[in-house]
Amino acid sequence: MRIAISGASGRIGRQLVPHLLARGIVPLLVGRDPRRLQTMFPECPSAGYKDLATSLDGVDLFVHMAAINNDSDESAASFEAVNVDLAAQVCAAAADAGVDRFVYVSSLHALDENSASDYARTKRLGADQVLSNPGIDVRVVYLPAIAGERFSGKLSLLNHLPRQVGRAMAYILSAFRPTLSLSKVMPLFVDPAFFTDKENRVVLTQRQANNLVYRGAKRAVDLGFALAILVFFWWLLAIIWIVVCTTSRGPGLFRQIRVGRGGKTFTCYKFRTMYLSTPQAATHEISQAAVTDFGSFLRRTKLDELPQIFNIFANQMSLVGPRPCLPSQKELILERQRRGVLDALPGITGLAQVNNIDMADPQLLSRYDQAYVQRQSLLLDLQIIWQTLFGAGAGDRVAV
Repeated sequence: MRIAISGASGRIGRQLVPHLLARGIVPLLVGRDPRRLQTMFPECPSAGYKDLATSLDGVDLFVHMAAINNDSDESAASFEAVNVDLAAQVCAAAADAGVDRFVYVSSLHALDENSASDYARTKRLGADQVLSNPGIDVRVVYLPAIAGERFSGKLSLLNHLPRQVGRAMAYILSAFRPTLSLSKVMPLFVDPAFFTDKENRVVLTQRQANNLVYRGAKRAVDLGFALAILVFFWWLLAIIWIVVCTTSRGPGLFRQIRVGRGGKTFTCYKFRTMYLSTPQAATHEISQAAVTDFGSFLRRTKLDELPQIFNIFANQMSLVGPRPCLPSQKELILERQRRGVLDALPGITGLAQVNNIDMADPQLLSRYDQAYVQRQSLLLDLQIIWQTLFGAGAGDRVAV
């Protein structure tokens, strides 16, 4: 495989090129100043952007990392010129030269639709531009802070600490912000199977399943929340239970089998919000007429979810995670299984819920669930909790 890389003089590129050379891959380095690139990496050929029509002959993969980063004080016009216009021009030149595959490297910042920074805004536009090119197979890859021989981005401060201390601090900090080892990026450049997946936007992070700091802190937050509800708001649970029982026929609690971590089923508890005769089905398949008057209030305020603290105590659910579905929702289960969503504990609230995504669209929901699992961190969990407390999301919507 012959690879061309733009942005090799950047933070990630300076570490990535030596890794490629160690694997026996000598990339073509592309930039505004080919002489500087030649000085930095004398083993590699270099070319300018104006020379792409002739220099890309025989190249299989173009990796575009050139960008104005989010810590720059450049003008908005400069951000657009580099992150959007240059990306589109390079992608078009690669397609014209017969390059098979194109990778547009972005960062997790650009995934935050609420971020209006020049960097996030232009990287989103740049991704849309390259994905619209029909002449080449494009993947947009979103990366977090990269940990190689040296740390990059906001983690670069750790480079001033003793190596072992820096590594330990990075491990702790990775529970708060997603990170990625540079060695995990390598499959992009040496494994063509990366392009066989139908998803053209790929988030690469080291998932938190093996991070003991994250798992311990998340479990502590879950248990703290559940204990606080039980100790300080038991009276509220009792009042809601009494009102549910007295305003409609049936029990106060509703029990339903749901699919949890690893595809295993468990009994999920909620306050009953529907009439006793309502059939067992996904919420979006049930008519609004099946919801009691008090049930509408509970669903609107999300108070019907409070009994799930007992699922938290049993370690069947977490405060934040993908919402558990019914065993009958086969399409959603298969999508979640394919995307690795079932590796995580289901949650009372989640990224999809605060963005008003429910189970009516299994494809869209599973993509949001996957995004949560890939970007999982303590800060993201706290952000979702905060949004939920202040009313984000409408809960599981019933059919109109």
